[in-house]
Amino acid sequence: MKIESQKTYVALAADGMATVMAGGPAFWSLPESDIEAFGKHWLISEFSCEADWPSWEMHPHADEFVYLLSGLADFLIELDDAVQHIHMKAGEAVLVPKGRWHTAKIFAPSRMLFMTRGEGTQHKPALKA
Repeated sequence: MKIESQKTYVALAADGMATVMAGGPAFWSLPESDIEAFGKHWLISEFSCEADWPSWEMHPHADEFVYLLSGLADFLIELDDAVQHIHMKAGEAVLVPKGRWHTAKIFAPSRMLFMTRGEGTQHKPALKA
């Protein structure tokens, strides 16, 4: 099955079964209960980022794997007493530990591939630097 990664999301269940669904606005316009149900699985998605993320996010139930397909970005991860800045260029990845707030600063238009369990994901506004 051919999948267009910017238009399609894939949810991988613990039993190895994959569910393919429309991504982007079609996914995010689903009822919140449907989105939360997919959060119990490993969700694979791709996003284009033209600007810094407007918020921080945190996944309480699993680590997040982020692969930078193209562009240039810094990933910021809150640690206990500091913020870790991880500079990324195309072809590099970062593993965000579960329960850690993170955001991204974009230095060139970027495409990122994400894999995480989204159940219980939290957001908070990013402060302007």
